[in-house]
Amino acid sequence: MKKIIAVFSLFAISFASAQNVSKVEVQNPAMDISASIPQDKIELYNKSFSKFVSALKSSDKSAVSQLISEKVKSMVDENMIQKLSGGISFDRKTDVFQSGYQKLLDNQTYPAIQYKYADDKNNPPRDLITVIFENDGKILGVKPDYSK
Repeated sequence: MKKIIAVFSLFAISFASAQNVSKVEVQNPAMDISASIPQDKIELYNKSFSKFVSALKSSDKSAVSQLISEKVKSMVDENMIQKLSGGISFDRKTDVFQSGYQKLLDNQTYPAIQYKYADDKNNPPRDLITVIFENDGKILGVKPDYSK
């Protein structure tokens, strides 16, 4: 009888401490390049991005703060600005590679532009900078993507 209770308790403990393991994948939503952004809007966004890069280069926190969206201001700190400054090459000229719209976690669709460096002749480019804008030109997000 003691052996049956011991075996039963061993199974009970193993079932009680078992954990369900599930796989979680984080996927970046794809940019919809079939819907084109009007050229005048692209020019507005380019100006905003150029000002943003200049502000990063000069470490002007107030200028950076004026150029980013109110939705992300509370999340942006000095450390993020430092990391972003290290992720963008200030010596290289950027050109528009693709433009389109991207749906974010809030289920809203925002204009997005992917910039490539002008000296990068690879197709597709090795190094890209994806920038998501609000319609008024404020920057919601910047993601430098460098090849390894």
